[in-house]
Amino acid sequence: MRESIIRKPLPTEIEAVIKIWLDGNMQAHPFIQPDYWLNHIGYMRQVLPLSEVYVCEVEGGIAGFIGLDGDHIAGLFVDESHQSQGIGTSLIEFIKDKHFTLTLAVYKKNEKAMRFYCKQNFVAMKERIDANTNEAELAMRWNRAC
Repeated sequence: MRESIIRKPLPTEIEAVIKIWLDGNMQAHPFIQPDYWLNHIGYMRQVLPLSEVYVCEVEGGIAGFIGLDGDHIAGLFVDESHQSQGIGTSLIEFIKDKHFTLTLAVYKKNEKAMRFYCKQNFVAMKERIDANTNEAELAMRWNRAC
């Protein structure tokens, strides 16, 4: 992986983060209508500046980000041109250093993400239906070894 820096985003970078979020959702979730994501852009503009978010900067640009709500990973997205280069793993490892347990939810149809989280030692705890999309998702958990 090229040299990267993980840090909090600058206010001027929120639109770049939202673009990665939107593009990532469209790419990873073709089973969800695009309007669902497009209709949430305004919400993202409101919550991102108030949320615990870390970006991965590569060569002066935002290559990916992770957003947290306490110990819950609300989202992990890597720009398509930077995928499979260790950025997602770097972001997860950065967060693992700060937490003893982490949870997340991933759509079952997003098999690439499910494989990624399993490689990161997340374990499926239960299956449920996302009330917003009516899609099956897995609740997953990671715990630091004692």
